[in-house]
Amino acid sequence: MDITTPSVLPHRPDAIVIGAGIAGLAGALRLNAGGMAVTLLERHSHTGGKIRTMQSDAGPVDAGPTVLTLRHVFDDLFACAGARLEDHVTLIKQEILARHFWSDGSRLDLHSDPDASIAAIADLAGGRAADEFRRFNTRTQQLFQAFDAPMMQAATPKMTQLVTRVLRQPTLIPAMAPLSTLAQMLERQFSDPRLAQLFGRYATYVGGAPHLSPAILSLIWQAEAAGVWVVKGGMHHLTDALTRLAIARGVTLRGDSHVDRITLRDGIATGVELNGSEHLEASTILYAGDPRALATGSMGNDLKNVAPQTARLPRSFSARVHSFAATPKGPELAHHNVFFADDPQSEFRDLCEDRIPRDPTLYLCAEDRGQGSKPSALERFEMISNAPATPTSTPPMDLDKWHHQTLHRLADFGVSMSPTPTTTTITTPQHFAAMFPQTQGALYGQSPHGLTASLQRPTAQTPIKGLWLAGGGTHPGAGVPMATLSARHAAEAILRARTSTSTSGQTATPGGMSTA
Repeated sequence: MDITTPSVLPHRPDAIVIGAGIAGLAGALRLNAGGMAVTLLERHSHTGGKIRTMQSDAGPVDAGPTVLTLRHVFDDLFACAGARLEDHVTLIKQEILARHFWSDGSRLDLHSDPDASIAAIADLAGGRAADEFRRFNTRTQQLFQAFDAPMMQAATPKMTQLVTRVLRQPTLIPAMAPLSTLAQMLERQFSDPRLAQLFGRYATYVGGAPHLSPAILSLIWQAEAAGVWVVKGGMHHLTDALTRLAIARGVTLRGDSHVDRITLRDGIATGVELNGSEHLEASTILYAGDPRALATGSMGNDLKNVAPQTARLPRSFSARVHSFAATPKGPELAHHNVFFADDPQSEFRDLCEDRIPRDPTLYLCAEDRGQGSKPSALERFEMISNAPATPTSTPPMDLDKWHHQTLHRLADFGVSMSPTPTTTTITTPQHFAAMFPQTQGALYGQSPHGLTASLQRPTAQTPIKGLWLAGGGTHPGAGVPMATLSARHAAEAILRARTSTSTSGQTATPGGMSTA
């Protein structure tokens, strides 16, 4: 949503939130609901962050996340602002979670009804495969239920708490497969390699490769199995609704506001300098961008002790994202469609060696499908292909060739588009690097590779008093629901600290500072 900055700005806020992506919007709303005067700063002229659109003849096309999972996270967010999610956006639950295609002509739909998925898998690969899926589903349910509270719902997960949980439920150890990668576990779980390939794709949801990611990432399947919702009109309607709600509740939203640095006094965060000249003060700063920007000193050299691991650990994968309008021909498409590579090992080997995959898996979102009505002749599409992150904003030289190969690959599955989309609406890792500085083009923050990767993400609290973190690069991790949860963790910690300060013999002043 485009931002119109108020001509008359309020006096000093209690809190400054930097970045109006999903985490920044959620954090601003929660702090506002907690009684704080909030100013939300965004360096672009629109809100949404990576939930963004490209223009087309059929209207705005999503060029980022495409569906909503873990709906309760968003119900809770709107409720904290005294609103109901369903009054602001229309959500349509998907009966078909995703439609999967292989070049041998086989096809598999996974459904919101587990029995329907079991039947579909039996039709694809036989009764043995259906039984293997039942066991996989039970296994991942056990993992999700066990680690939801101590990991995703916990503001600061601790290894000791996780170990205690596992020791109390020893059956978790084989379910976790702690000495195996996701790919190794799935190869043992499924006798049909197509199913191992399919469920291995969940590593890419957090920017990783299945042969390097821990087996516990299999629990991501349960986030989809619990329900997938399409936001009618596109995912950008969600952030548009949050933007309008934040403004209605009194959050001051300022676009085209580039933060040059976060200011400190005596080691305490005191405000920000922005647009080369302006200084804005507040006693609370919530940084809702990639924390690597702090660790590398781009927000001030005295902040390099914040999330230092983000400057040294490998980055996640990125993607080439193509958003366009066309009339499709070929097999019937669902909202989510996956066209698998013939050789997944080759695809991930290329990615890990910083090469564009020669044999990529293509994800095609038919944005106007699954919305309860027949789409118009000209439909909106978002096509995503994994790509390595890159620190440079220099345009790639191979885009025309890659674009031709990608359309040819879709044609191998019988899919064609008219008019043929052009390269002008492709977002590359180089574009992401330019739009979101210091991310190095990575879409998911740190790499998820390694057994303890999830415990190495920075949490909301930083070593700098008054400075807090939220976003997909912060615990509990990447993805729209996780980034939204990170904002809840940060806001709750900020409000607890504020309450603790005001009840310890201090009185809060209107500007948010405290005096004894």
